[in-house]
Amino acid sequence: MKIAYISTYLPRQCGIATFTNDLYSHIDKKVDYKQHEQHVFALTDEDGQYDYPEQVKMQINVQNHDSYLKVADYINNNDYDICILQHEYGIFGGNSGVFILSLIHNLNIPLVSILHTILEKPSADEKAILIAIAQRSSKLIVMNSDASSILEAVYHIPKSKLTYIPHGVPTFPKTQLEAKKIIGYEDKKIILTFGFIGRSKGIEVAIKALPEVVKNFPDVVYLVVGKTHPNILKSVGEEYRESLVQLIADLGVQEHVKFVNEFLDDDKLSSYLSACDVYITPYISEAQITSGTLSFAIGAGAAVLSTPYLHAKDLLANGRGILFPFNDSEVLAKELNGLFADPAKLSAYRKKSHDFGRHLSWSNLVDAYIDLFKKTTASQYNGHANKDMIGLEDLPKFDLSHIKRLTNNVGIIQHATYSIPNYKEGYCLDDNARALLLVLASYKDFRDEDSINLISTYLSYMSYVQLEDGRFRNFLSFDNRFLDQEGSDDSFGRAIWSLGYLFKRAPYISYYQIGKEMFFRAIPQFSKLISIRAIAYTILGITHYLEHQPNDERMLQELRQLIDFMLREYKAHQSESWQWYERIVSYDNAILPLAMLRSYTYLKDEELKDVGMKTLDFLDEILFTNGYLSAIGNQGWYSEGKKAAKFGQQPIEVTSVVLLYNEVYKLTGKVEYLEKCVHAFQWFSGANDLKLTLFDSETKGCCDGLETHGINRNQGAESTVCFWLSHIVVHEALSKFKG
Repeated sequence: MKIAYISTYLPRQCGIATFTNDLYSHIDKKVDYKQHEQHVFALTDEDGQYDYPEQVKMQINVQNHDSYLKVADYINNNDYDICILQHEYGIFGGNSGVFILSLIHNLNIPLVSILHTILEKPSADEKAILIAIAQRSSKLIVMNSDASSILEAVYHIPKSKLTYIPHGVPTFPKTQLEAKKIIGYEDKKIILTFGFIGRSKGIEVAIKALPEVVKNFPDVVYLVVGKTHPNILKSVGEEYRESLVQLIADLGVQEHVKFVNEFLDDDKLSSYLSACDVYITPYISEAQITSGTLSFAIGAGAAVLSTPYLHAKDLLANGRGILFPFNDSEVLAKELNGLFADPAKLSAYRKKSHDFGRHLSWSNLVDAYIDLFKKTTASQYNGHANKDMIGLEDLPKFDLSHIKRLTNNVGIIQHATYSIPNYKEGYCLDDNARALLLVLASYKDFRDEDSINLISTYLSYMSYVQLEDGRFRNFLSFDNRFLDQEGSDDSFGRAIWSLGYLFKRAPYISYYQIGKEMFFRAIPQFSKLISIRAIAYTILGITHYLEHQPNDERMLQELRQLIDFMLREYKAHQSESWQWYERIVSYDNAILPLAMLRSYTYLKDEELKDVGMKTLDFLDEILFTNGYLSAIGNQGWYSEGKKAAKFGQQPIEVTSVVLLYNEVYKLTGKVEYLEKCVHAFQWFSGANDLKLTLFDSETKGCCDGLETHGINRNQGAESTVCFWLSHIVVHEALSKFKG
């Protein structure tokens, strides 16, 4: 069995690094080295320079997305049987550690994930990430027996996927007396807390309890063992430790509190834990599902006092320790005094810890890990199951709830803060034109009665912003002030596209009539367009009009002139290796070959079809290199001879790809293009570079894009309209598919 670990690793000072080192070492001792091999792929923070041991095969630069993909490729190409992921949000890059999803979803081997943090009240990113990890994992290991209820209730993860294995602890060979002599406190009653120092540890609660304890037992010393957490040091330095020092001085207990500001190796840690009489975890949050430090204390046979966070309630059940209320120094002082006043009681608690702690030793737990790993590697794993084409039953039910939330009696609001309309940004022609396309299509396909009123709203906005010469203004403030004298070419083109679509989809003759007036008023402006995308949008509008009036010679002539412009741009910029209309592939790219192929349908010019298919193939090689859609990001685009930008991916790119492949499927009848159309749509549901869904099943909105840090959680008009437009296209295509 060849095992790959994804984890932090020693000498990096991190609890998960210690955990992985212990697991690695005990498996190494247990299994014949000739029959198994283990390697670590270590997560290295931005500033980290570590002298890793030989078992570390590669490092992952936590904030470099490509670094995760390189490790996935290495694991796939070097005959590993299983990958073990140590998961804790903070050790990975991107929002809430989202980058790890790209690694695990590109693996072709079974995955077992060990969960070190399980939140009852996760953020949207935290919840989505853990659900994605669970879906990709063959098994999840939890270290708290109560974790399964949280995973089932909050994350909808079935219990059948979970395996409970307690947090392992090392052996503690020293007697208490030996350990006290080693650390120099043989004549003291020792209270101990250890681990990374931070405000969440609640150490001030224990310090505030000391004056009452010291009155009765002047030989008490409270040892706070551990360094300040590295992330806290970066952000606020030693602020918390300094506040504790001041508190100690204010209470006059300087002689009874000692800081051991070190990250201890196993031998030193064993001495401190074995020496202590009472171990305290005064944590201030109930949500902590796993505490390695608490497990170590139980393993060392200490009497334990703890606040009732989740792991403490689990480990200290059945009288194995004492729980005291959060932030309650008075009760803590009372419990400490009670233990020190009654040596028999203290000894009984220490014995219970010692007896239970034996079951937590790595030497006892390692067999459970080995058995699980073997069963997982032996089970059938289909690494490509998620690449199958979805069916109608997999599509979310059509629902314009968020579109209606963003729309008032003026039009659709451009932007949202999360799912709440952002009135400060007002309205724009681009979004109202796109929204008109959507509701016209939704009324046709779903007979959504609300669409009738929405059609009127968006059409009214477009009529209001059109100028006498046929041009349009674009932006309108929330208090209905125009913010520009004339809109962009692109907004003009999008308006013509939706008005052309209105000719064949208008539910009422009155809607048809006003749309016709607006369309024909704008025709003199067609020849003045210079933006190639505006021309492409206008071409789409004209071709929709020609579906209604295929013999209109004037429109055919307008179409010919516009498509000739695109042909000239293509010929001016293309080369054998660069089959494109510009020197840069930027935004809404698939609209360009789509316009070329739509024009072919009406002009019957084979050159248009040839150029359309060549530029489609060129774009395809850029977008689907990894087997899923990786849209070109707006953080640099894609210039000839350079690398395509990965982030700043937006839903508008995806919708144009969906429209393009659907058009080519209808033109050629080849199922491969329908599959690409559907796979492009799956970008919204997680078949993307971050492996996260952008569609919000609660609000029925769509997030605004994939950024370097993760998902842009705002759900604006453009992104939500694009999602539902894509949904309609895919729904219609799959409904007609007979394969």
